[in-house]
Amino acid sequence: MEASFPIRKIIHVDMDAFYASVEQLDDPSLQGKPIAVGGSSKRGVVSAASYEARKFGVRSAMSGMLARKLCPDLIFVRPRYDRYSEVSQQIRKIFFEYTDLVQPLSLDEAYLDVTENKKGHPSATLIAQEIRNQIKERTGLNASAGISINKFIAKVASDINKPNGQKTVPPEEVIEFLEQLDIKKFYGVGKVMKEKMYLHGIFTGKDLKEKSLEYLQEHFGKSGGYYYNIVRGIQHSKVESDQTRKSLAAERTFSENISSEIYMLERLEEIADEVERRLKKSKVAGRTVTLKIKYSDFTLQTRSKTLPLYISNKDLIMETVKDLLFQEGMKNSVRLLGISLSNLNNEDKKEKKPPPENSIDVQLKLDF
Repeated sequence: MEASFPIRKIIHVDMDAFYASVEQLDDPSLQGKPIAVGGSSKRGVVSAASYEARKFGVRSAMSGMLARKLCPDLIFVRPRYDRYSEVSQQIRKIFFEYTDLVQPLSLDEAYLDVTENKKGHPSATLIAQEIRNQIKERTGLNASAGISINKFIAKVASDINKPNGQKTVPPEEVIEFLEQLDIKKFYGVGKVMKEKMYLHGIFTGKDLKEKSLEYLQEHFGKSGGYYYNIVRGIQHSKVESDQTRKSLAAERTFSENISSEIYMLERLEEIADEVERRLKKSKVAGRTVTLKIKYSDFTLQTRSKTLPLYISNKDLIMETVKDLLFQEGMKNSVRLLGISLSNLNNEDKKEKKPPPENSIDVQLKLDF
């Protein structure tokens, strides 16, 4: 097909059960055992689960109580985020030995653009293997990787041969790979969207591809165009090594539900302290203050106010937060409060790029 945009060589590296694997690495007595990083109390939540625990159905974001029911022998370990961050920095150092185009998504995963790389290596597949070997050698941890022409396919591919494996989808195999892919494995298709797709007879990428752009826009709104392009291998999003922060937030989940507004204000003062600290560290300020409230029945409410000036001072943040807190009554007791600042003064005002062409360059001679 005629080229409409350059093909890139993108690697998505995803650490295997990162938090749990770090705990098992540091404490050999935990190796081979089902462990969960997080709390086991009635309000505790699983942050990560080892592969041994996953066999019982234990997953991240699951309540500690449910995890214990699924796996009675589950070992709970208190999270050590400073340690995870330390190991993450070691891993990122390896990434930068190959390319400066590194876009971290979290402590345990990142995109790398190795189209042009510091090693002068033509094969993205071999680079991914080298990186995984280096991670294992220097940290003792396993990583999986996906390699393809854009971020979407690379991320989907990294999950194919987990744990401790990799999958390459070269240009000439992109369309077939996407057509055969189960729709629930498309990155961004969660439980709700999956069920909606099923109702429209969409079970695979091929089913999705058979729907017209008009049909997808009619039934899936703004996401319709995204799905139309992505199943054709079209994604122009670059690996952004200096990605601009869009918002900054902090929140707290309470061990017991609270209903006193005085007590809420005390907790919000603490949260505002943390937001101020993060704003100063990032050297940014924001105009839009958002108060996040999660009630005891798990319903979520957000209240926002946009100011005429940028702010980063705790006292100014709290003035707005108080207005938002008291603008309407509480419908229930509260289990979580959060504060975020958005509309930051670092947002990129560059001219937006034109929409993508509905075609894909399959440079079959490109070495993957």
